[in-house]
Amino acid sequence: MTTDPETTYHYRVIARALEEIDHAPGLSLEALAARMGMSAAHFQRVFSAWVGVSPKRWQQYLALDLARHLLADRHSLVTVAEGAGLSGTARLHDLFLRWESMTPGEAARGAEGLVIRRGWTDGPFGRALVLATDRGICGLGFAAESDAATVEADLIGRWPAARHLEDPAAIAPLLPSLWGGPGEARLHLIGAPFQIKVWEALLSIPPGHVATYSDLAAAIGHPAANRAVGTAVGRNPISWLIPCHRALRKSGALGGYHWGLPVKRAMLAWEAARAET
Repeated sequence: MTTDPETTYHYRVIARALEEIDHAPGLSLEALAARMGMSAAHFQRVFSAWVGVSPKRWQQYLALDLARHLLADRHSLVTVAEGAGLSGTARLHDLFLRWESMTPGEAARGAEGLVIRRGWTDGPFGRALVLATDRGICGLGFAAESDAATVEADLIGRWPAARHLEDPAAIAPLLPSLWGGPGEARLHLIGAPFQIKVWEALLSIPPGHVATYSDLAAAIGHPAANRAVGTAVGRNPISWLIPCHRALRKSGALGGYHWGLPVKRAMLAWEAARAET
């Protein structure tokens, strides 16, 4: 898969702009454009085309009180459809995702016997590493706040007994569905039964909404298991597609995020912007 030079250049400009906004909120359009070496009008056009909203609107979504506003305006208790029964076999129509879970025995053996292929791609939240088995995407990590070697070691280390292959060509057909493009993303969930229940509860939170760890605990029938739920959220191997970024603390604070809080803020802002269009 080749990318034309102008697209690559614009991607790098937007990646730099998002980093500037994250570290220096409140920059004017003119100041931000100057840092990118572009005119204000040209920068606004490129930014809006890539991100979907203007730089000013994006900064509004990245305000420090974003989480509190989401919690107040979009928060809804997580509900799981009766028919799904948290069994992991139901098709999640509203999110256009299909998934299959590994058996507990397979998970306990560290995915022994599985072949897991991997490849890198560029996306709205920076460089992303995609891991997949023949059954679907099993890992997705982000290098915006880290380096590629660390991200690879993190995800590969989760399934030490698998056979890991660098194979961008095998990953390429999965990429269009990652960021809301055409097609469906098939997920292969590799985890313990409790983790998979929590991840399914995360999938039931609509884009642009958030839930607390208490909500998730209640949704899976373990209302006192807030801490265990938080641990399962943190171990989610398919960030973004299984939206652990939508889980907040009861206070409305963002809490932690495995791939870095700037990435979590960007994901929430991305979804909030599209929820209002």
